[in-house]
This record gives sequence, C-alpha cells and structure tokens, in this order.
Amino acid sequence: MVIGILQPGYLPWLGFFEQLYRSDIFILYDDVQYDKDGWRNRNKIKTAKGTQWLTIPVCVKFAEHPLISDVRIDNKNDWKKKHLHSLKTNYSKSPFFSKYIGIFESAYSKAWEYLIDINMHFILELSKCLGLNDRKIVRSSTLNITGDKMDRLVKICKTFGADIFYEGAAGKNYIDEKLFSNHGIAIEYQDYAHPIYKQLYGGFISHLSVVDLLFNHGDEGLSILTNKKSSGVPDK
Repeated sequence: MVIGILQPGYLPWLGFFEQLYRSDIFILYDDVQYDKDGWRNRNKIKTAKGTQWLTIPVCVKFAEHPLISDVRIDNKNDWKKKHLHSLKTNYSKSPFFSKYIGIFESAYSKAWEYLIDINMHFILELSKCLGLNDRKIVRSSTLNITGDKMDRLVKICKTFGADIFYEGAAGKNYIDEKLFSNHGIAIEYQDYAHPIYKQLYGGFISHLSVVDLLFNHGDEGLSILTNKKSSGVPDK
C-alpha cells in the first residue's frame, strides 16, 4: 500500500498529480500551517508574453499561524472573473479548450468561502480529467491525528496500513528515515522528470499548472505527465 501526503494547492502542477498517480491513498495535508508565498492559493499558466500568475486573494494574518484548512478567501474583488477571463484569453486556441473550459466556468460561478474548498474541488475535477478518479483522496483534517511533524506522518501511514510512503524530493532534507523504518514503512522519494510537450506561444515552459497540459493534450495528459507517452516534442 503506497501513500502520498502533500499539501493542497490551487490548480496544481504536473508533479502533484504524478504523486497522486503513484499513490493508492493520497492525503491532502490541510491541517498544517499555511505558508506565505507558496502554492496554496496560486499557480502559473502560459501566455503569449510568458507566464502569468493566477492568485486567489486570501484573508490571512500570519502572526496567528493559520492552518491551511482555516484560510478564508478575500472575495472583495471578482478574482473568479479574472481567472476565467485569463484561461479563456490564453487557451481559446488550444486543441482541447472546448472540452475542459466548462469545468472552470462552473467552478467560478459558485461562491467559495474557504480556500481548501475550491482547491479540493479542482483537485478532484482535474483528477477525473486525467483518469485518476479511482484514487482515494483524504483530507488530513478529517483524521484527528496529533503529534509532531514526523509522528503525524507515521501515524497517517499506519492509519491506512501503508508500507510505502511516496514523498516529494524535498523530503530528503527533513524526513527521519529511521523512524519510518522502525514502523515498517519504506520511503520512496519522487524523482520527477518533467516532460516536454506541445504548447501554444513558442518555446516550452515547464512547471505550469496542469491545466496547460490538459488544454493542449486532452486525454493524453496522464500518459505524458507520467512519461509513458511521447509528447511529440524532441528533447533538446
């Protein structure tokens, strides 16, 4: 049983979904402290002028150390209209624009109070688009697991009977491998080779939101994302 544990983000990048793909159970780690200038409320898309941030404004007082699950959206300005306009402006000429734009039109027509709710919504919807709807996705805040950072990760793994923890590459800097080993849990670190695929607007740009891949490649998105299918673009 392979478990992945990762903080939720807004319209995540390809590597996020590769971790989901490799996991039998995927935990959205939403009851940890919200990080400033991270990926919880923003991501990048490609435009004719380069990259553009799509950022959800949030009401956060960092001195209060809010948890991700508690962060409220600042709805004073119509950010949803801006995000939808940006997607339509920059992807209307992509091959699979008409297939997926309805997902965003629907989501941005709804009222969202908490950041975690719209993030969770898009993660589930984009997972379906990639054919990953058979993966079990659980929010850590529903598990009521306490302890310090390492203890909590071990307890989450043990709760689901996982014997492999599929961790991001950054985990090499802080994971207590001996602690996991003592509990019979092996650690595999992600070593993600970002694929090169066909995009609009000239030269390839990596590490964008997965929406860029979906609008450009549709049903082939997962096989390209997991490097199981050539994108038709030669390596340079």
